[in-house]
Amino acid sequence: MKKPVNVVITGAAGNIAYSAIFRVASGQMLGNDQPVNLKLIDIEPAMNALKGVMFEVEDCAFPLLNSITITYDLNQGFEDCDYALLIGAKPRMKGMERKDLLEDNGKIFKPQGQAINNVANKNVKILVVGNPANTNALIAMHNAPSIDPKQFTSMMRLDHDRSLAQVANKYKTNINEVKKVIVWGNHSNTQVPDLSYTEVSGKNIKEIINDPWYTNDFIPRIQKRGAEIIEARGLSSAASAANAAITHMRDWILGSNDWLSIGQISNGNTYGISENLMFSFPSLCSNESYERITIVSMSDALNDYIKITEQELIQERDSVLDLL
Repeated sequence: MKKPVNVVITGAAGNIAYSAIFRVASGQMLGNDQPVNLKLIDIEPAMNALKGVMFEVEDCAFPLLNSITITYDLNQGFEDCDYALLIGAKPRMKGMERKDLLEDNGKIFKPQGQAINNVANKNVKILVVGNPANTNALIAMHNAPSIDPKQFTSMMRLDHDRSLAQVANKYKTNINEVKKVIVWGNHSNTQVPDLSYTEVSGKNIKEIINDPWYTNDFIPRIQKRGAEIIEARGLSSAASAANAAITHMRDWILGSNDWLSIGQISNGNTYGISENLMFSFPSLCSNESYERITIVSMSDALNDYIKITEQELIQERDSVLDLL
C-alpha cells in the first residue's frame, strides 16, 4: 500500500464539495491504490454542518480513507498538503459588479495562497474551482511565490466536458469517440469552445465549424450552459462541477491520452496571449504534469473570439492588482 497523501478541500460544507468529497475518499480521483488523508476547510460558522459531512464520510468506511479532519484554520488545513481543491468562494449577488466579486473573493484566495506558500508541500497541485476561477487562481498563485506557478490551475474541465457531451449528442455517438476538443480562455460566457481539431470516431470534423449549428447553437450553449441549468433546476451546477474537478485532478496526476482544457498561467505561451493571465489552453497530461499543445493554428474568426476572452481576463487581473 502506498503512503497516504494529504488532500485539502475548501468550501467543504458546500454543495459542490459534498458531491466531490466521497469520490475522493473512494479513490476515484487518485486511484484505487492511493490512501488519502482528507482535510476539509470551511468558515467557522459552517463547522457544525461540516462535522455532519465528516460523520457521513466516516460511516462509508472507505478502505482508502486513512484519516479525515475538519478545520477553519488555513495553516492547520493546508499543512503538508499534496493536492488541493479550492472550491469555496463568494457567489455573485444581485446588483454586484464583477469587480466587487473579484475583490471579495480576493479576500478568500489571497490568504489561502499565503497558507499554501507557508505550510503546503512545495510540489502541491492546486485546482481552483470557486468562481471567478481563473482570476481567483491568479490571486492565490501570486500569494504563493515559493510554489511553481504551473502547480496552480483553474477549472475549465466542466466547459470541456460540456463540449464533449454536445458533440457526442450531435453525432449520436459515445463520449469516448470524441477527441481533441478545446475550450480557450476564461470560465465565463466569453470562453471559446473550439472544434477545429476535434475528431469523432477517428475522423476530423473541422467542417462542422461552417455549420450554423456550430455558431448558433453549440458555442452559445457551452458559454451559457450554467445559466441554462439554473433556469431548469433553480440551482447552479454542483454534481457536474464536482465531477469536472475530480477528473481534472485525476488526469493531471494519472495522465490522459486526450487533449484537455486547463486554466494555467499564460507565461511563455506561443499563441500571443498576454503574460500573467490564468488562461485555458489545450494540454496533455502525464507523470503529474501537463504541457501545452503548440501545434494548433487559429482562423481569423477564432482569433477574434479569443481576443475577447483575453481582454476580459486582462480587465479582471487589472482590477485586483493590489491583491497580486
